[in-house]
Amino acid sequence: METFGTRLHRAVAERGPLCVGIDPHPGLLARWGLPDDVDGLARFARTVAEALGDRVAVIKPQSAFFERFGSRGVAILESTIRQLREAGSLVLLDVKRGDIGSTVAAYASAYLDPSSPLYVDAVTASPYLGVGSLAPMFESAAAHGGGVFVLALTSNPEGAQVQRAVTSGGRTVAQLVIDEISQLNRGAEPLGSIGLVVGATIGDTGHDLSRVNGPLLAPGLGAQGATAADLPTVFGSSLSAVLPSYSREVLNAGPDADALRAAADRAVADCRHILAARH
Repeated sequence: METFGTRLHRAVAERGPLCVGIDPHPGLLARWGLPDDVDGLARFARTVAEALGDRVAVIKPQSAFFERFGSRGVAILESTIRQLREAGSLVLLDVKRGDIGSTVAAYASAYLDPSSPLYVDAVTASPYLGVGSLAPMFESAAAHGGGVFVLALTSNPEGAQVQRAVTSGGRTVAQLVIDEISQLNRGAEPLGSIGLVVGATIGDTGHDLSRVNGPLLAPGLGAQGATAADLPTVFGSSLSAVLPSYSREVLNAGPDADALRAAADRAVADCRHILAARH
């Protein structure tokens, strides 16, 4: 069984360093001329899957924008996941789950067990009940070849209050998270399967990412203000592990499928140029 890190490494090599979010919020549906209802959601998600599923390395549906429509929205999410996987894209479900004990184990079963209708390649997770509380997710990922991206240094201004707080040992909370994830990936080849989320808009982090040995998801590119040129400042010597993530910058090009593909191709070219120049 291949690990998620292996599959991701190959997908990026074949398709380019890009993750595209599927974030069907009301404003974006309106921009596409779609109603803010289940039918609009289904048409939006299907268009993105058909346009990008066979050419983008990773696609990241944001679960909340499907969940807001209840069971019918979740059914569309299940269908979208199937379409993307059949097209060859890795699916990273943006759920940011975090809990303890049997509850986090249930989240792991929901997203990282192949028997689940919501089974994906990887999920996002919150470590703020303690990194150790996510152990059932890490264990399920290891058992089934999945991945977990753990929040570390996020772009939202409120995040710094918690993430940059200094622990009794002198490290920030974020560095503590980074170091614990680094231990989980130790010795993995070509890349560990437990990643971190580090916002592309935050500039020089002042944190050491050099030993993570796992993928570094970089949201915030495009409409949120960051560009590919900002990545070296944020990630420094760890640039080769970065997975740049765009949402609105690509999605705003829709609903025309060719325009979506062209926008994704531009994003890949921008990121490939910056990442290749720094290797």
